[in-house]
Amino acid sequence: MRVALLQLLESIEAVPAYVSGRRSEILAWNRMAAALFGDWGKLPAAERNWARLVFLNPDYRELFVDWEQKAYDMVSFLRMDAGRHPDDPRLSALVGELSVKSEEFRRLWATHDVKEKSYGVKRMRHPLVGDLTLSFETFRLVDDDEQAFVTYHADPGSPSADALRLLASWGTDAAASVPT
Repeated sequence: MRVALLQLLESIEAVPAYVSGRRSEILAWNRMAAALFGDWGKLPAAERNWARLVFLNPDYRELFVDWEQKAYDMVSFLRMDAGRHPDDPRLSALVGELSVKSEEFRRLWATHDVKEKSYGVKRMRHPLVGDLTLSFETFRLVDDDEQAFVTYHADPGSPSADALRLLASWGTDAAASVPT
């Protein structure tokens, strides 16, 4: 990952942001993303993966109010990745692991739906600040389309914007509130 991209990520202080890669890997994140989603730095690198977190970590089922939609979106993204890289052994291993460990994953994988959702709204229930409604935007890197820069933001003046400001003021203490 480019140093300038990491610097940009760290300089964004009020907006949760992260960089994701193929196979739904979480490659880098800022302090606000840790406050919102949990401290991914405490996880082994192999477990810093959205699909594993969504399907295997019960705390993420609680974090995402519309967990079923998040799960559907995750499987559809992995299906798209599998179509682009059909011989990827790491992706096959991930799909195999999730199929063995999650009935919901097996059910959704069997639908064969393919899509990439690059923007939208997520509703979350954070253990410290309560309900949040956040818009997200995904920016594909022109020189590396297998990486994406993802940001979450609240409507100005909304209760969710107030909640994000509160999370920012708590800093690393907020990250500890979301178990990873």
